Amino acid sequence: MAKKKVIITCAVTGSVHTPTMSPYLPVTPDQITAEAIAAAEAGASILHLHARNPENGRPSADPNVFMQFLPRIKQATDAVINISTGGSSLMTLDERLAAATRAEPEMCSLNMGSMNFGLYPALDRFTQWQHEWEPQLLEATRSSIFKNTFADIEDILIRLGEGCGTRFEFECYDVGHLYTLAHFRDRGLVAGPLFIQFVFGVLGGIGADPENLTHMKRIADKLFGDSYSFSVLAAGRHQMPMTTMAAAMGGNVRVGLEDSLMLGRGELAKSNADQVKRIRDVLEALSLDVATPNEARTMLGLKGSDKVAF
Repeated sequence: MAKKKVIITCAVTGSVHTPTMSPYLPVTPDQITAEAIAAAEAGASILHLHARNPENGRPSADPNVFMQFLPRIKQATDAVINISTGGSSLMTLDERLAAATRAEPEMCSLNMGSMNFGLYPALDRFTQWQHEWEPQLLEATRSSIFKNTFADIEDILIRLGEGCGTRFEFECYDVGHLYTLAHFRDRGLVAGPLFIQFVFGVLGGIGADPENLTHMKRIADKLFGDSYSFSVLAAGRHQMPMTTMAAAMGGNVRVGLEDSLMLGRGELAKSNADQVKRIRDVLEALSLDVATPNEARTMLGLKGSDKVAF
C-alpha cells in the first residue's frame, strides 16, 4: 500500500491573539505576505488566512485588506490559499464571507456549529495593552456566541461551494459538529473527499485530551468511512503534542500563530515558519512524507489556483 502523505496547514495570523501577546504576530499585509510565503517555503501546503487592520492589528473582514496580500502570496508560492469564513466570533456572517465571495478561493474554512468561544481568560495574563480594542474584544467573548446556525452553514455551502467551486476545511470543535456535517452530506450539500479539521482546546469546545482525539476519529470513521481525511489543530501548549498524535494516527496537521504563539515551553515562536519546520521535523522523524501543494490539491479534490478570482 502506498504511504499516505501528510498535509501541513499553516494558520498565519487568525483573530484569536492580539498584538500585545506577541511581537511576532503578523498584522500588516506586508507581514502576512512574508509570513505566509516563508511558511510555504518551510513545507506548508495550505495557508489559512485572516486579515487584520494594518493600523492597530484588530481582526478585519475588509476584502480590500485581503486583496493587499492574496495576489502577492499566490504569485510567490503554489500553496493552496484557504480563506477563513469564521473571521471573528463578533463579526456578522456577511462580514465573514465578504473576502471569500470576492476572491473565490480553492478552499475556505467552515465552522460546523454555534458555540461559546471564550477568549476572555487571556485578560488575566496582561496588565497593559497596546490597543484599547484588545481587552474589549476579549471581554466580549464572555457574553457572546460564535454563531454558525444550520441556515448560516447552508448559506456558505451554496454561496461558496455551489457558486464558486470552493471546497471546505470543515472545522469541528466537538462531536456534535461531526453529526451536523453528516446531516449536510445526507442532504447532498457536501460530498467527498471531505477534509475535516478536528479543533481541540478552545474554551467552549472539546478539550485537548488524547482520548478526545481518538473519540472524534472513531465517530468520523463511523459517519464518513473512507470518504474523508482529518487534520488536527490544538490551541496553545497543546499544539505540538496533539498534532504529533494526529500524524501518528494517519491524519494531517495544522500549526501557525493563529493557534499558538509558542514554539516550546516558555519560548515564543518568532515566525510561522518556525512552527512549520518543527512539525515537519516531527513528521520526518516518524518516517512520514510531507505533501506538496499539488499533491494536497489532488487529495482534496480542489479546483486549482488558476480558477480563483485574485
